[in-house]
Amino acid sequence: MLYPGSRFQMAEDILEMYLKQLLESHRAPEVAVAWQGGEPTLMGLDFFKRSVELVNKLRRPWQQVLYTIQTNGTQLDDEWCVFLKQNSFLVGLSVDGPKELHDVYRVTKAGAGSFDQVMSGFKFLKKHEVDFNILCTVHAANQNHPLRVYRFFRDELGAQFIQFIPIVERVSASMLKIANEGWSERPGGGRPLYIGEGNLGTERSVDAQAYGSFLIAVFDEWMKADVGKVYVQHFDSALANWVGVQGAVCIFAETCGQAVALEHNGDLYSCDHFVEPAYKLGNIRETHLIQLLASPQQIKFGQGKRETLPRYCRECNVRFACRGECPKNRFIKTPDGEDGLNYLCAGYKAFFTHIDGPMKVMAGLLRKGRFADEIMPMPADERATFAVREK
Repeated sequence: MLYPGSRFQMAEDILEMYLKQLLESHRAPEVAVAWQGGEPTLMGLDFFKRSVELVNKLRRPWQQVLYTIQTNGTQLDDEWCVFLKQNSFLVGLSVDGPKELHDVYRVTKAGAGSFDQVMSGFKFLKKHEVDFNILCTVHAANQNHPLRVYRFFRDELGAQFIQFIPIVERVSASMLKIANEGWSERPGGGRPLYIGEGNLGTERSVDAQAYGSFLIAVFDEWMKADVGKVYVQHFDSALANWVGVQGAVCIFAETCGQAVALEHNGDLYSCDHFVEPAYKLGNIRETHLIQLLASPQQIKFGQGKRETLPRYCRECNVRFACRGECPKNRFIKTPDGEDGLNYLCAGYKAFFTHIDGPMKVMAGLLRKGRFADEIMPMPADERATFAVREK
């Protein structure tokens, strides 16, 4: 609906312009080129081969380029995976758990479950030893099965790096009925365009309390034997905040604004969660990427994450770990009626409170030059004593 009539494919001149500006914008030696979609593999392998050719032509001698691609894996085969391995791509594979959980919402155009196709692509990744992590969305269908989901990734897929992404679909009361009945019920057909309106979640959205319980259950399982072996993004980011350093996840940072999204036609938006008209920064055909990033509009957007926190958040004892999470989810009221509370607040508050003791222990171990996994064999009384000392 933003681009009526478009084929949604990035033309080569935009591709080259983007890569040139991205490389020019970096002063650090490492540059990340990250591809998402829709489904990026639908662009075809030749598009990505050309992107690597352009990077090799445009990058400066001291620049090292890191490639990532987020995919559902259904298009992957030997040819794809040879290319991904040769160019050291990190593949984020979208899987929502074992078949019966994955197939509830991840369906083909015909409405059939996609799990078998995803696992076919996964086998090609393993065959060619392509680096991968698992991106699991947590929603109404899998929110009550945390250990089934986690153990499937750990034990059956052999995943070492896992991200759990909460599905929060924000709608108004007028859109809720349409969303819950199915996108095809919308007059004129097609999926509705959300423009950050409403204070309700669809029936597919994860429940806030359930999401907290999901993370707690996975954390307790992880603490038994997986610290230092399996890396769960939420836990890594939490530990960074307990240590007092900047984590890698923007949603738990004090401010944001670095995770911009480039559309196929060169339009740049403040964030991939805010691809909406009000958050369009400009087009890289007309204004250099670095100027758009440094624009007053984008600076205001990034600082707004901190400056728009309601008092309930500012006074919260786990604010240092949560920081109000993602602004896209701040659409409910606080207990005293103030706007701007995060939809997932109850779950995050429970989760961060639950992990406080173990995080203090692991943070203390790291400060002493030791390793976080030393917490696993510690007796409970030693952990408690250690945690008190680290307050």
